[in-house]
Order: sequence, then structure tokens, then C-alpha cells
Amino acid sequence: MIDYISGNVAELTPTNAVIDCGGVGYDINITLIDYPNIPAAGKAKLYVHESIREDAHILFGFLSKRSRELFQLLIGVSGVGPNTARLILSSMTVEQLESAIASGQDSALKAVKGIGGKTAQRIIVDLKDKIKASETTLLTSTPAGESYDDSVAALVMLGFTAQQSQKVLKKIFASEPSITTEKAIKQALKML
Repeated sequence: MIDYISGNVAELTPTNAVIDCGGVGYDINITLIDYPNIPAAGKAKLYVHESIREDAHILFGFLSKRSRELFQLLIGVSGVGPNTARLILSSMTVEQLESAIASGQDSALKAVKGIGGKTAQRIIVDLKDKIKASETTLLTSTPAGESYDDSVAALVMLGFTAQQSQKVLKKIFASEPSITTEKAIKQALKML
């Protein structure tokens, strides 16, 4: 099994990187979040997951081992394939994903294109015990409490993205942790 591939970047697009390693060009699928951090010219090191099927050997690459670990956990969930897992990791940072799973926030997962309610719930149920979100991640990523979760869900139903909603609500709950759901939504609507 390949652990990582390190070499010169021969080609780079938002979804793929070709790494020249010892005269062999490896075509590696990457996430949109990793794309800006891979140098268009120069050396890169990507931690690799090999997906071997009857008709193809596909490589998925990540800048961090933790991203690869999350990818591997996601594809272990029934109904989540490699492309869906890559889409999730293209839409959310590692910290956001860990926080959403650890806090049971299915609205953040449902905001990802192609992820429905059942799949979001399955990801949370299957991975909640496997995700070790640190206390600092939880404190900085999502305020604790049902009021916060309900507020995010309400704003998403009103048409705002989960990311927009979370950003605004984090500020509101940081300044007033015991605010009610209704007041938080009203304040957020003024800020969005």
C-alpha cells in the first residue's frame, strides 16, 4: 500500500494533481480545500488512499494524515463512496467535519451537495465514537447547546448556507451564551 507520494507537481487542477515521482506521473484526486495549498510548481507531498476496483486503480491524496483518516472513516460508512467522501472534505475543513459529527449536527452535513438526511444521520451515528474532536476544536468550532443547533437548522431552512449561519451564530453565542433560539435567529437575520 502507498502511504504518500512526494515529488514535483507536473499538473494541477482544482480536482487533480499529477505528481512526478521518479519519472512516473501519478494522477491523484484532491479536495478543493487542499488545492490552494498545493504549489503549482515545486514539490508536494500527498498522503494517499488507493481505491482499487475491477476497472480502475484510483488515488486520492491529502495534505494531512488527519484528512486521509477522515476520508477513510467516511468511505467506511454505508452509502458513502470515495467521490462523496471527497465532496464532503471539499466542502468542510477537517475541524468543521469533526465538530459536526461530534456534536451531532446533521444540518452541516446536509448542506453538502448530494448528502441527504439519512446519509447525514448514518455518518454521525457511525463515526461519532470514532471522532476525537478536541475540546478546543469544539469550543472554537461550535458553541455547545441545543439552542445553537436549532438556530443553525432554522437559518439553513430559510435558505442560508450552513457555513454562513454558523459563522454569524458563533459570534452571537460567544457574546451571549444563554440566548434563546428565537433571539439568536432574529439577530442573525440582521447580520446576514
